[in-house]
Formats: sequence, structure tokens, C-alpha cells
Amino acid sequence: MPVQLHSHSSDDGDDARIEIVPLIDIMFFLLASFMLVSLSMTHLHRVPLTLPEASTGIADSKTPPLQIAIDANGVTTWDSGIVSLTEITTRLKAEASPAQTRVLIAADAEARHKQVLGVLNAVRDAGIEQVSFESIKPHS
Repeated sequence: MPVQLHSHSSDDGDDARIEIVPLIDIMFFLLASFMLVSLSMTHLHRVPLTLPEASTGIADSKTPPLQIAIDANGVTTWDSGIVSLTEITTRLKAEASPAQTRVLIAADAEARHKQVLGVLNAVRDAGIEQVSFESIKPHS
């Protein structure tokens, strides 16, 4: 026997209905929860580096640039994958707007100067002028 939402004997106009306001509140709560969880899950995936100290460094709060890392052995990585200098130039040239692209080079304190300059030259060969070097503040 089917379930009836109202009785046939009384026609006072009270029909069962779905309230939409609580559903909207729940959807906003879920959206905010998923956003917070997804933001907390973003981690910097790169080779662990011992960054050099720089007392004159300026904190950069703009949009995150493309990050290229050089470890102590001179291995260059981008997005957790090992890349060569020609691959860096090719990938950067493929960017939508190289003039607006920003690159952050993070080199280990023990990395050789030659490797850091090689990465810098590969970035500049792609036509990118906005290049920064990652460092840490000295402990006071």
C-alpha cells in the first residue's frame, strides 16, 4: 500500500514540500569544507634543499611562479621531474605568455655556481626576465 503524504478527508492546503534554504546552507558548508581541505593538502613537491641565507631578501606575496630546483649534486628538477637545460627553455617557450611568466630558482647552498647560471641562462633564453632566487632569512 503506498504511503500518503496527506489525508484525503481534510483539504486544508498543507502539502508536503521540500525546504530549499537548509539544503543551500548544507551545500555552502560542504563547499567551504572541501576548499579548506584541498588547500591544506597542497604541498611543495620538490627535492629537499638546504637554502642559503640572505639578509637582503624580500618576501614575495604575488602569484606562485614556476619553480625550478637545483640540489647539492647539481641535479635540476621541475615539478618533481629531472629536466635538462634545453627542456627548461623548451617548456618555458611553450608558456602562454612568457613576458608575464615568473620563475623561482631554488638552489641548494652547496650547488655549484655553474649549474645555477646554466639554469638562469636557460630561463632567459626562453625570453623570461622575471627570475627570482629562493633563500631563507638568517636566524637572529
